[in-house]
Amino acid sequence: MDSDYGVPRELSEVQKKRTLYEPEVPPCLQGTTVRVEYGDAAIAADPAGAHVISHAFPHTYGQPLAHFLRKTAVVPDAKVISEHPAVRVGIVFCGRQSPGGHNVVWGLYEAIKAHNKNSKLIGFLGGSDGLLAQKTLEITDEVLSSYKNQGGYDMLGRTKDQIRTTEQVNGAMASCQALKLDALVIIGGVTSNTDAAQLAETFAEAKCATKVVGVPVTLNGDLKNQFVETTVGFDTICKVNSQLISNMCTDALSAEKYYYFIRLMGRKASHVALECALQSHPNMVILGEEVAASKLTIFDITKQICDAVQARAEKDKNHGVILIPEGLVESIPELYALLQEIHGLHGKGVSAENISSQLSPWASALFEFLPPFIRKQLLLHPESDDSAQLSQIETEKLLAQLVETEMNRRLKEGTYKGKKFNAICHFFGYQARGALPSKFDCDYAYVLGHVCYHIIAAGLNGYIATVTNLKSPVNKWRCGAAPISSMMTVKRWSRGPSASQIGKPAVHMASIDLKGKAYELLRQNSSSFLLEDIYRNPGPLQYEGPGADSKPISLCVEDQDYMGRIKKLQEYLEKVKSIVKPGCSQDVLKAALSAMSSVTETLNIMTSSSNGQTQL
Repeated sequence: MDSDYGVPRELSEVQKKRTLYEPEVPPCLQGTTVRVEYGDAAIAADPAGAHVISHAFPHTYGQPLAHFLRKTAVVPDAKVISEHPAVRVGIVFCGRQSPGGHNVVWGLYEAIKAHNKNSKLIGFLGGSDGLLAQKTLEITDEVLSSYKNQGGYDMLGRTKDQIRTTEQVNGAMASCQALKLDALVIIGGVTSNTDAAQLAETFAEAKCATKVVGVPVTLNGDLKNQFVETTVGFDTICKVNSQLISNMCTDALSAEKYYYFIRLMGRKASHVALECALQSHPNMVILGEEVAASKLTIFDITKQICDAVQARAEKDKNHGVILIPEGLVESIPELYALLQEIHGLHGKGVSAENISSQLSPWASALFEFLPPFIRKQLLLHPESDDSAQLSQIETEKLLAQLVETEMNRRLKEGTYKGKKFNAICHFFGYQARGALPSKFDCDYAYVLGHVCYHIIAAGLNGYIATVTNLKSPVNKWRCGAAPISSMMTVKRWSRGPSASQIGKPAVHMASIDLKGKAYELLRQNSSSFLLEDIYRNPGPLQYEGPGADSKPISLCVEDQDYMGRIKKLQEYLEKVKSIVKPGCSQDVLKAALSAMSSVTETLNIMTSSSNGQTQL
């Protein structure tokens, strides 16, 4: 064991108090008997890519949904598992650290030990590198003692994680076989769960006994689909950032002479920026999805902000707060195209010093227009997944500089009557990653750890742990599992500098739904946010008292619980079958035929319409 990992750490009084908090588990996870009900086979989220996905994952595609039931549930077809032999389970942190990750380990450990005290949970040290190198640490009560309800991934650590190449996949399988693991639990986001699906498929094909389970943990909140309502870490990141934003709002309102440009984490999807805007009420938020949908150029965005500054000045307000997601640079068409050219030249081995001289004429003109600091940042070598180093590209400073230049021009011309424009720029990224997790994230992560054991007990492979109906109290949460392959889509075009994933099934980042209720709520309030200073401070994270039980606004306004509704539909279909049996009256039969005919016709139209949209 590496001396840096799993060592009890010195805790503050607040941290010590946090370790004493015991998350609740829903009734369906209580007791020592696992009850699982299987639904229908889960199809791909992308019907047009179903053939490609089923061909790539023949052993793990088309598996049924699994619902875990409470002891009192009366379901004749449910599988009851009361025998729990000792198991050996490996667990690894993949992807970027996200508050709450430690509680997944704690929840899984508690569930494993509750069902058989001889079972073992083995943590891999240093992420996927530790998995491949078989560097392990057995999780014990002592190891967990100072990590319960704490932030970070420092109990086990992580690296620049991927398990993608044939060599890496085979290395992971060799480690699982050498350690005689019954299951491997992978904690991470879209990339890590795509890798988990590939591992599960490869293990199944090779008849490796280790089952692979994924857990949705990513601060960006972009692993969202009909089965996964939100990810562990998202709530904490948004609450911590919202308090910081609110502090800036109060400062702006007090000084009355600064505009704060705040860039937030979020990469290609702007979920964090949207949620923080709903929580803190800044004057503006520029969402990447809006920019991409409207094909706004950098000059369009600059004009939008300048017009907002001018409108506020007319109300004698010469201050404000503007939120920007870090992925915005890839949503602006001309900057995205420039990045593609730069990354293409990187791929050909051209050095950063020589790239500018080899750009096409239009790209060269844009590149020369940009300030020197942005040029240097755009030339940074791509990350391991071929994406731009978004955390290093200071889009907020670029926009602030362009807005300042334009406002000075308007001031000089006399078209702007306000005071001299002053901008202060911030990047709220790393400050929140190691934050103490919110109560919601502690509960959610701990419950997901318990769900992982249920998945393992049921012998499932290639599944992701799911908890739905999250906006309700914990005792109403529904727990289950969905095949990761059913969350996959096949990209037919590229939306990032790398085109290597085109045509390959993957769990892709979910963008903000511009027709969704959370976005609609923002739009309804955008005018008052802009012109009236109705800043809101949610305050620090609490475990008791006001705000302790608050959840993401974007989670609470959406009408979710997909897994619960699927189950409800199955119940209705079973009722129809039980009522409409041979021997029932003509009237009952006619009513059933009429209703079912109408329903199937409507559903056919809806599905063919959505399939058509997918293929565009």
